[in-house]
Amino acid sequence: MSGRPPAPDSGDGLRSLQSRGVSPALLTDLYQLTMLQAYEEEGMRETAVFSLFVRRMPPQRNYLLACGLDDVLDYLEAVRFDRAALDYLATLGRFSDRFLQRLERFRFSGDVLALPEGMPVFANEPILEVAAPLPEAQFIETAVMNLVHHQTVIASKAARVLEAAQGRSIVDFGLRRMHGLHAGLGAARAAYIAGIDGTSNVAASQCYGIPPSGTMAHSYVQAHDDEADAFRAFARLYPGTVLLVDTYDTIAGVHTVAALSRELGAEFRVGAIRLDSGDLQALAVEARQILDAAGLPHVRIVASSSLNEDLIAALVRGGAPIDIFGVGTEMGVSRDAPTIDIVYKLVEYAGRGRLKLSPGKPVLPGRKQVFRVERDGLAQRDVVARHDERLDGRPLLEPVMIAGARAAAGRTSLADARERCRRELARLPAHIRALAPAQPPYAVDISEALAAGRERLASAKAPGR
Repeated sequence: MSGRPPAPDSGDGLRSLQSRGVSPALLTDLYQLTMLQAYEEEGMRETAVFSLFVRRMPPQRNYLLACGLDDVLDYLEAVRFDRAALDYLATLGRFSDRFLQRLERFRFSGDVLALPEGMPVFANEPILEVAAPLPEAQFIETAVMNLVHHQTVIASKAARVLEAAQGRSIVDFGLRRMHGLHAGLGAARAAYIAGIDGTSNVAASQCYGIPPSGTMAHSYVQAHDDEADAFRAFARLYPGTVLLVDTYDTIAGVHTVAALSRELGAEFRVGAIRLDSGDLQALAVEARQILDAAGLPHVRIVASSSLNEDLIAALVRGGAPIDIFGVGTEMGVSRDAPTIDIVYKLVEYAGRGRLKLSPGKPVLPGRKQVFRVERDGLAQRDVVARHDERLDGRPLLEPVMIAGARAAAGRTSLADARERCRRELARLPAHIRALAPAQPPYAVDISEALAAGRERLASAKAPGR
């Protein structure tokens, strides 16, 4: 199964833009285009290398999961300036006819090295590096940052939710409160790579093959004069369904399910009940007792209601007999850490390393590789090195695009990314996977050669030189 949607724009909501005559190429910041024209006017077209990385970890994150690469490669292969885009840019009075003619021929022709999707990543490690003619490498910054940022945020949050669940199933319920319909697709994809079991998002199921999962709404029960009538009708129509029992009185609703099983006998084929309010710990215990006493040990318990990893961990620690957690807003928007300090910085131009000396915003110059040092199957530390170094450990950055076309490493499936994530998370030490801040945090070192190169460049840029 491919990790890409079947239609070019089904995963990014671009059709609505195109219906308004807006080109996807204009999903960028204005200064990308003004710099692009300036580079062209100055003849600055030599190869530039840009590095995408996270400056610092957000609170309550011991690691991040790299995600969004497949959509980045889709974008790089497809980005074009159509006639509508060029006509609009001409109205701004900022761009010459000669420059607009160049944009008409714009194609991304560069190379991309990247961490494969689902790989744990830490601060100041390249998630990807782009090597391309300077105007091309500069222009793509906004889109590349957006695509990687969003899915990395959600995948990282979903991994915490799964850690808290300790093997119990997690279903994504978050579409209705995500920041736009297109965000719901990317979030479902990222959470699936992290390991969730299903999604209520039907479009994400179609696009990515994620198992669809759903229950019923309170409105369905409310629309019937009697709760039992609602349960009976729904269960007959959908064998194996989940019945929502808390519309009026949760425990009474569970008793109604038990009574329905006696009424329907062999025709009773309810798969689970869902608890969506109240003291989930106590309610789950009592509901389990009622179901078991009614001879329904096979009927599972689903819990929802503003769940996050901390609440789930508490329920698991308390022994709540909950089989499935439906997690919506908290995971869908990563409420506690909705953004990460991700940046895309020039690190080399025309064969020379480049850096910034801005306080608190370091840049490691030149092309790089990341080596993960492991012992007895567990990751011990990472080393960020020059691209031409050969150090102990496993190199993580792979060539995923060459001369504007996907390389073999850029064609992995969603299933591959999901399995990689499972495998790589198992290689992290337990205290790094844990929900609490890691003490000590995971070590990321800079190789001696890379550090020395940075110092030489910094010295050359010092005042008076």
